[in-house]
Amino acid sequence: MSAILAVEKLSVSFDGFRAVDELDFSVEQNELRVVIGPNGAGKTTLLDMICGKTRPLAGSIRFKGRDLTSLSEHEIVRAGVGRKFQTPSTYEHLSVFENLEISYPRHRGVLGSLFFRRGPEVTERIREVAGEVFLSEQLEVTAGTLSHGQRQWLEIGMLLMQDPELLLLDEPVAGMTSRERQRTGELLLRISRNRSVVVIEHDMDFVKSIASKVTVLHQGKLLSEGPLEQVQCDERVIEVYLGH
Repeated sequence: MSAILAVEKLSVSFDGFRAVDELDFSVEQNELRVVIGPNGAGKTTLLDMICGKTRPLAGSIRFKGRDLTSLSEHEIVRAGVGRKFQTPSTYEHLSVFENLEISYPRHRGVLGSLFFRRGPEVTERIREVAGEVFLSEQLEVTAGTLSHGQRQWLEIGMLLMQDPELLLLDEPVAGMTSRERQRTGELLLRISRNRSVVVIEHDMDFVKSIASKVTVLHQGKLLSEGPLEQVQCDERVIEVYLGH
């Protein structure tokens, strides 16, 4: 397999603090990669730089061979990179159906939807995605009345509507019930069959349920990487993260 994402010598500082320090990181096509590490390890900052929210001080980020470091956030989205932040971001006063419809790539944003004529292919796509994220029975429900876990699923669904080739998820199961975490694991394993997924997560039981390859960051650097069983036995990882 070839790498769909290749990060080389990536660095960024905030007020003199090196949050990410000459990091090399790559993800293969149709791979589900989990990134773990203690607070302050640089995990979220890495995703911020990939999606264009934060500009790197040095290094390169290549997606399908294209350098992302000079692109704006919306250009990176259009290139095929989708990002979910820690806190769900949905249109609370709109229905699940309308949230998914707004995310359809042919009409981005609330104003665009006012002038958009819905075709059968859009409705079919919305129903397909709603089924993927366990919300088929909630299509007419207002997003603000969903449970926390359902709102997380809705935001993942909104990203899937854009059909990204690389999906970046920051703590997708935070605040979920045990059953919701289990179903989310099933969802991520399923959607990674035809796209690459990078997950930042602290819930090690959840990590064990989905991970084949794990990247461990510490103080902005790559500490360890490999199969979960190998990483769990790494004395450095036990000392700085798993042991606590």
